[in-house]
Amino acid sequence: MLARIAGLGPWVLVAGLVVGLTLPGLAHIVRGWLPGLVVVLLFLASLRIAPAQVAGSLSDMRRAFGVVGVLQLGVPLAILAVAHLFGIEQTDMVLALVVMAAAPSISGSPNMSLMLGHSPEQAMRLLVLGTACLSFTVVPVFLLMPQLGTVETIIWTAFKLFVTIGASTLAAMVVRRFLLPDLSANARQSLDGVSATVLAVFVVGLMEAAARVLFSDPLAMLGWLVFACAANFGMQLAAYFALGRSMLPEARTAVSLVAGNRNIALFLVSLPPDVTAPLLVFIGCYQIPMYLTPLVMRPLYRGPH
Repeated sequence: MLARIAGLGPWVLVAGLVVGLTLPGLAHIVRGWLPGLVVVLLFLASLRIAPAQVAGSLSDMRRAFGVVGVLQLGVPLAILAVAHLFGIEQTDMVLALVVMAAAPSISGSPNMSLMLGHSPEQAMRLLVLGTACLSFTVVPVFLLMPQLGTVETIIWTAFKLFVTIGASTLAAMVVRRFLLPDLSANARQSLDGVSATVLAVFVVGLMEAAARVLFSDPLAMLGWLVFACAANFGMQLAAYFALGRSMLPEARTAVSLVAGNRNIALFLVSLPPDVTAPLLVFIGCYQIPMYLTPLVMRPLYRGPH
C-alpha cells in the first residue's frame, strides 16, 4: 500500500490540497499539528539520505557556499532593500516574500531534478548545505524585519531552528546507521509512501488559512495565488537566465529549482504563531506552483535523459 501511495505521490498531495480547501474545519484541526509535522517531515527527508550521500554532497563546497549565501542571504536582503525604497517593507506580501527567500531548498528538489532528466547530486548539495546554514543566514535577514520581533526573539528563533534541524537530522542518521544501513528499493519506496502521506496531512493543515480566505474573499485568494506563482516561477526564471552559461546544465537547473522552491514551512516550528499567521495563506498557495514545477518548467529545464 505504501509503495502504491508513493507511485501516486503527486496525486496524494493534490488530494491534500483539495481536502484542505474544501474542509476548513478539518484543516483547522490539523493546523495545530503543523510544528510537529514539520519535525516529522524533516526527519523523513533526512532518513532518505545515506550518510555517504551527505558526505558526497558536501564536496566541492566553495561554489555551493556561494550559491547558498546568495540565495538565502543576498536575495532576501535585496528584496528588503527594494521594498524599503518604495516604503512597503511592512506589508504582508513583502514579509512573505522575504521569509520565503530566506528559507533553504525544499526536500524534494533532488527528486525534481530527476524528474527533469538531471542527476540529483547538485540539488542534494544545496539542500544539505542550505539547511545546515539556515540558523546562521537567517539572523541578519530577520534582524532587519521589526515585525518579526526583538533581537532576543530572532536569536531564539535561530536557536530553535538549529536544535530542530540538528536533532531531526541526527536522529535520522542514527536510525540509518543502526537500523537501516542498506535501504533497499522496496524500503525506499515504502519510505516515500510514508513521506507522501505525512506531507498530504501537512498540506491539509497549511490550507486552513487559504480555505478561509477562499470562502470569505475569493479575489483576495486569487491575488495570493498569483503572487505565490509569480514568486516561485519568477525566482526560478531569474536564477536560470542570470546564470546563463556560467554553469553546466545540471548545476544551472539545480540552482534555479532551489531559487524558487523553498522550505518556508520550516519557520512554522520556530517563529511565534502571531508572526506566522499572516504567512499561512501565502504558504498554502505556495504549494501549488511547487507541485506544478516539474510540469510547467519542463520545457526550460529538460535534461539529456
